Amino acid sequence: MMVLITYDVNTETAAGKTRLRKVAKQCLNCGQRVQNSVFECVMDAAKCREVQYKLEKIIDAEKDSLRFYFLGNNYKNKVIHIGAKPSFDVEGTLIV
Repeated sequence: MMVLITYDVNTETAAGKTRLRKVAKQCLNCGQRVQNSVFECVMDAAKCREVQYKLEKIIDAEKDSLRFYFLGNNYKNKVIHIGAKPSFDVEGTLIV
């Protein structure tokens, strides 16, 4: 299923900047960045719970926020992209 993960991390302190880097790195491990704090991730429910758990351990819930949008398996009809930075097909063939 496609899950959209968004976050807002307070970076007024050095600790906040560290949390921001950790959250971004964790999100990069499971999906593609489509905007600064927005990631598209294709994963099953178990992987999603794992990622959510890891992110919850990183953030400061009193200063930061996470949002998960579950677009399901038929997400291709639910996403329209206009403008720069086109995404790649995360379920397509990867050529290295």
